[in-house]
Amino acid sequence: MPALYIGHGAPPLLDDPVWSGQLSSWAADLPRPKAILIVSAHWESAPVSLTASGAPLVYDFGGFAPKYYQMTYETPDATSLAKRIAAMMPSTEPVHQHHSRGLDHGAWVPLKIMYPEADVPVLQMSLPTDDPYKLMKLGERLRPLRDEGVLIIGSGFLTHGLPFLTDWSIEAKAPGWSREFDAWAGEALARGDVDELAAYRSKAPGMPYAHPTVEHYTPLFVTLGAASTADEPGNQVVDGFWMGLSKRSLQVA
Repeated sequence: MPALYIGHGAPPLLDDPVWSGQLSSWAADLPRPKAILIVSAHWESAPVSLTASGAPLVYDFGGFAPKYYQMTYETPDATSLAKRIAAMMPSTEPVHQHHSRGLDHGAWVPLKIMYPEADVPVLQMSLPTDDPYKLMKLGERLRPLRDEGVLIIGSGFLTHGLPFLTDWSIEAKAPGWSREFDAWAGEALARGDVDELAAYRSKAPGMPYAHPTVEHYTPLFVTLGAASTADEPGNQVVDGFWMGLSKRSLQVA
């Protein structure tokens, strides 16, 4: 299986025919996964933590239509994958396995589009740090799962300056800081320049507006770590903007 970095959007993504169509077509072009491991911007927790199979979804958002708080996404049991991941981690970094936490919207919103039948086991892993190199090391540890048919996904948003948006419509024009960061990241990804991407705080234009907090950017490094080679340019499958934010997404072999 490849590894992906995707923009997950907010719940209204489910009603956007353009972006949802892109995600659906992308999933249809992938080999069918035996399971999915997804790391979402919306769960920062150390040590590495895993969700519980069968636990209810987390509705970690506010101000949206009631229908979004009634959605479900019941996937097959992923306990065996959780045990496999726990065994892959060093003894000095034990994995915490939750008994009640389900998928948050950074996981279930895009997966409802990509795998609407909910017939693939899904496990979510927390982001234990925002250090790019530590996250790449984590992705490297997870890399063998790809040979076992597991689709690894880092779920975030390539720009996420919500406090600085003035137009909250889906068709909003992208602010300069969003366009500039997106172009910089797109070029660095095309070169496979991991060190440039990791130095985003000092080198990326549009900072800190593009990422006043960094949790929507850093899942990228789990994906890059899980790549066959760290400097893999990959395929930038989705680009463009949604609510003025970059939805650029990546697939690495």
